[in-house]
Amino acid sequence: MQIHLILLLIMLFQPTGQADLDQVKDALLINLQGEKVTASSTGIAKGWDFSFSGDFSFSSQCQTQSSFVLWTKVPEGNYLVNIVTGSGSNLTVKAESRRLMVYDHTTLRSDSDTLTFAVNVRTPVINSEEQISLKERELDYLNWDEYLTLEFAGGCPNIRAITIERATTLPTIFLAGNSTVVDQEREPWASWGQMLPLFLKSDIVVANFAESGETLRSFIAAKRLRKIESLIKPGDFLCMEFAHNDQKPGWTHVEPFTTYQEELMKFVRLARDSQATPVLITSTNRRKFDSEGKIINTLEEYPAAMRELASREGILLIDLNEMSRQLYETLGVEGSKKAFVHYEKGTFPWQDKALADNTHFSTYGAFQLAKCVVQAISASDSPLKTHLAIEESYSPLQPDDYLSWKWPVTSTGSVIKPDGN
Repeated sequence: MQIHLILLLIMLFQPTGQADLDQVKDALLINLQGEKVTASSTGIAKGWDFSFSGDFSFSSQCQTQSSFVLWTKVPEGNYLVNIVTGSGSNLTVKAESRRLMVYDHTTLRSDSDTLTFAVNVRTPVINSEEQISLKERELDYLNWDEYLTLEFAGGCPNIRAITIERATTLPTIFLAGNSTVVDQEREPWASWGQMLPLFLKSDIVVANFAESGETLRSFIAAKRLRKIESLIKPGDFLCMEFAHNDQKPGWTHVEPFTTYQEELMKFVRLARDSQATPVLITSTNRRKFDSEGKIINTLEEYPAAMRELASREGILLIDLNEMSRQLYETLGVEGSKKAFVHYEKGTFPWQDKALADNTHFSTYGAFQLAKCVVQAISASDSPLKTHLAIEESYSPLQPDDYLSWKWPVTSTGSVIKPDGN
């Protein structure tokens, strides 16, 4: 029997016979076996209501032919999610604003797997008197609401149970940046920041505070850095990638070797004062080639200025500017379009015009750039490398075959390009 669970509110009941769950202080267990959804909870999780949307079937091994979404109303904070999959499952999971948590995971026919990852849930509120000044386009973003949102898709999702547990002590990777870093809300746009969680163990969480169009100065003015300051703690990491918009004229413009470095140091000092670790990331190149198929540096001296600052201050540098150059030149003038939002009209159901953007990434391109970031962390001596879940090496000179990329498209899309360029 096919059941359409369209925001059907399911109230929680007291746990019965859940000895293992009782040992967890604040947790919600959702059981998807049998002919109906059941749930039990402990601690503050007894107040967490949840609902589903999308198509879901109890009678088929593959629980959906498209996708379904779990919405759980939770307090701001970090959460560990455990998903038990059944035999034959092929699953991709995205959290909140399309953050990639599980990718193309197949469970063998005779087995079951438990997949665990950490999710950050937040609101714009800083304290009783302050909050982030969100842009109008951000107001309906899943990243900023009061729900932990999980989207389940893939070749054959077969989920037996989902556990959501409050995790108050996890170290956090805070991301600060622009549209090349942000969790892009809508298809087909993407960034490396929203792909990063896939490559991490469940002993650390990513809190991506980047937003399209931001500069160092506007990020501070909108109180995004103030929000990070209210949350950051010893053992955390603060990663920064800025330049695309900072180089443009206007009140937020900064000069590479003076005010750009000065503004970056505000972020660095915040991290150090909080006993957290700052990480500088040079900005991704735009897709602009010369007549010989080489990338033209449109970011001027800003990457060099960040490299100098990292060297002078002894800060971990991830040279994504150089790695992105290698990636695009390896893909070639035409092949590199696959890494960006280049789609003919009608590629997606909601797409009423052609898209050709040479700054913002496709999901494939964002995934490759996230691999570049992970490779740089792996090659460093930073304590951050201990949190990496994937040990295989990656080179932008040998990118993944585009035809091997399996991204289940989320139903919400837009032809409106993100702020910034």
